[in-house]
Amino acid sequence: MRRNRFRPLLLAVVALVSTMGAAVPDPPQGPAGDAFYTPPSPLPDGADGDVVWWRPLPDQSGARGYLLLYRSRSATDTPIAVSGRVLVPTTPWTGAGPRPIVSVASGTRGIGDRCAPSKFQPDYEKPLFIDAMLRRGWAVAITDYEGLGTPGLHTYVVGRSEGHTVIDAVRAATRLPAAGLAAGGPVAFSGYSQGGGGAAWAGELAPSYAPELDVVGIAAGGTPADLEVVAKSLDGGIGFGFLLLSALGLDAAYPELDLPAYLNERGQTLYETQQDACVDAVFGYAFGHIADYTTANPLTTAKWQARLAENELGARPPKAPVFLFHGSLDEIIPLSQAQALRRTYCAAGVDVTWGTYVGEHVTTLAFSAGDVVNYLGDRFAGKPARSNC
Repeated sequence: MRRNRFRPLLLAVVALVSTMGAAVPDPPQGPAGDAFYTPPSPLPDGADGDVVWWRPLPDQSGARGYLLLYRSRSATDTPIAVSGRVLVPTTPWTGAGPRPIVSVASGTRGIGDRCAPSKFQPDYEKPLFIDAMLRRGWAVAITDYEGLGTPGLHTYVVGRSEGHTVIDAVRAATRLPAAGLAAGGPVAFSGYSQGGGGAAWAGELAPSYAPELDVVGIAAGGTPADLEVVAKSLDGGIGFGFLLLSALGLDAAYPELDLPAYLNERGQTLYETQQDACVDAVFGYAFGHIADYTTANPLTTAKWQARLAENELGARPPKAPVFLFHGSLDEIIPLSQAQALRRTYCAAGVDVTWGTYVGEHVTTLAFSAGDVVNYLGDRFAGKPARSNC
């Protein structure tokens, strides 16, 4: 797809017009400590992406940081508050137009509040590619997703929820005066594993949910595009713990799924004790089976099948070019379902750059980092994407 060279100017005009009129007060600074993550009740009126409150983070090497609580929407379009961070290079932006923003969708941290990306250490993605993005002068927004840090259980791998929060992190970044970021500039979505799903969902939802954004590129790797295929692969596999997290995440997003109704005694114990689990707990469940924890497999029921289908990528092809990549030896997220997403996007006319790396799930994240940054750099530079559909 050829990018309209007048689109950035039109978007800048739209952004300027939207800010005209009555002055909008600066958002307040939020409370210290974990109280920051508990939103006011009721949630103040506002638009998706509005900042509820914020506070500065300790300076990092070459970047200023901000912790935000901002408005977004759940998988079922309910207004929610979501936490996240914005990182802005200390060096002035000297490129044409506003400073670019990359909304990074984090990989799996877990489902408990203590696992939120803004809390979880070490931040394994920062040295791999976030630091490189900052060195290029781009601002980076990083959502905590729904229910990580904030009240409620994290809606792990639920696509519409993740897409909303990734998109609204960009809006929030430009609505925080302290960050000094202007609306109307080029935007990209990037993520791996759970984050690959979040970035791809943001790309699919942006044309309808945030048409004002100038989305120039999407980088999505290790992407769980078809949750049913992923679930069948994980059942009995080394990554079975990720399937447990996914079941809890879907149940949190869609209460009518009623996961507890399918659990045996062992499953009930897990349900009651592991809702604060972080990613380090996942491999304690390696090679488990759904049958070990249930009296009946919920994934085979009509209700669960419908929600799994609803969370399959590909029904809303993105308008921006996509770098879609995967490890050829991925033992967690099957390569086959990522290849299927590639075919779907290509058939819909999306400019897809497809890449495979000789690595399993974790090593592919490291192998691909440089290519991700270079791909987004070309999109921000206005270079045409080279599709290899």
